[in-house]
Amino acid sequence: MDYESSLDRAMENVPDIGGEEQRLDIPDPQPQKDGAFTRFRNMGEIADVLDREAEHLHRFVQRELGTSGKFEDGRGRYNGNFSQQDFGAAIDAYVDEYVLCSECGLPDTRLVREDRTPMLRCDACGAFRPVTKRSTSQQQHQQRDAVEEGQTYTVEITGTGRKGDGVAEKGKYTIFVPGAQEGDVVEIYIKNISGNLAFARKA
Repeated sequence: MDYESSLDRAMENVPDIGGEEQRLDIPDPQPQKDGAFTRFRNMGEIADVLDREAEHLHRFVQRELGTSGKFEDGRGRYNGNFSQQDFGAAIDAYVDEYVLCSECGLPDTRLVREDRTPMLRCDACGAFRPVTKRSTSQQQHQQRDAVEEGQTYTVEITGTGRKGDGVAEKGKYTIFVPGAQEGDVVEIYIKNISGNLAFARKA
């Protein structure tokens, strides 16, 4: 069999995999206040979309929120008052850790165990990586690294953007600061945030 025939045959066996945005449409979390608790009404539905066990998702959300809770009938219930944004941030963290492939970025993955180590194996590109639970100290570190609009922070400028703006890193955010130079330590005011990008001015 010549090379082209072998290539054609291989391509026929490659699964038809679209882009991540087309294939992973996660519903918005539906919180419901219940006295001292907050219910996560559509947790089971979201777990189905992610192709993960709802109990596994529940345990992660519980740990991410730093509270106690229980899961039953497709719903999570958590001690405390939590918003749609709180649940959404926990789901995003879960997707990054337990769903998306770190190599190709697609959600075509499976949780498997190899030598007692939980692994995330990608059916799209064949990559696999170990999955490790984040400790409470890591979660607290992430909270300290949160960036909010209208707040001021002291940051070190570690790079320069394409337009000459100073660039700083804080947690998962890349912050652009006009007029700042690499090596500067400046106080900044966050004007707006778009995804993992933040745009600031010198305070």
